[in-house]
Amino acid sequence: MTKEQEILKHMELLGISREEAEQLWEDDHSEEVLPEVAEMERKAKKIKRYEKSDKPRKPSSKERKVDPDKKHLINCIRVLLEGLHAEVEPLTNERDLHFTYNGASFSIILTRHRAPKQ
Repeated sequence: MTKEQEILKHMELLGISREEAEQLWEDDHSEEVLPEVAEMERKAKKIKRYEKSDKPRKPSSKERKVDPDKKHLINCIRVLLEGLHAEVEPLTNERDLHFTYNGASFSIILTRHRAPKQ
């Protein structure tokens, strides 16, 4: 778009005089940094930008900790249930136990609670 076309467009869209449109064009295309523009740029730099990286995220290598106390308690409960002739499913972890007793299916989930803060 030429200078003249831009000036005419500004006059029509903004409803301003030719002098104001020419001044607007000069301000837009000059290399001089106006104080208002400098202030806006300074404020824009303060804004935190959260952008996603192009690099794929590497998977976590955190190993799951086994709680020996919970494992012992679940095994004790499993032995008790087998003594009551319940059909105990194989253990997948030390947290939960699934079994069938008298045709009904049950689950036991063992939770260790944190000590109260003092």
